[in-house]
Amino acid sequence: MNNANVNGENQLVDKVVNIGRVTKVVKGGRIFKFTALVVVGDMNGKVGIGHGKAREVPDAIKKALENAKKSMVEVPVVNGTIPHDVIGRFVSSEIVMKPAAAGTGIISGGVTRSLFELAGVQNILCKSTRSRNPYNSLYAVMDGFKNIRTLEKVAEMRGKTIQEIIKY
Repeated sequence: MNNANVNGENQLVDKVVNIGRVTKVVKGGRIFKFTALVVVGDMNGKVGIGHGKAREVPDAIKKALENAKKSMVEVPVVNGTIPHDVIGRFVSSEIVMKPAAAGTGIISGGVTRSLFELAGVQNILCKSTRSRNPYNSLYAVMDGFKNIRTLEKVAEMRGKTIQEIIKY
């Protein structure tokens, strides 16, 4: 993995996904500000996205890292992939994610690949339909992650044991 930093205390890996420059024209000239989009994960099922804005790039990245650590979610990874098909939606982006067999790799384009890598997913099929905006695409994947149900969650919702569900 290139451009990734390892954080020592709890082995969080961060990756800067997008840096944008915003210009505001005022009477005295132009004011430049920078936005940073950062993905943080432990490569073992926890991942988060952060967004930061500042007048300097390092400050924007620092703010985005803090934001990403606050927004971390648990991703159920089973045998290196997700348990079932899921569609993540955020604003105008829609991401279709399907589990893949071992050895397939991460079939994903754009900024979403780094999110899967840092979440610890090794095999997945992913298709971005509709908008490919980097911010909305990442948040759509996070929405998909939040909508994944594990066998334990389904059993708990139905008030049954896992064995009762599996025999059907």
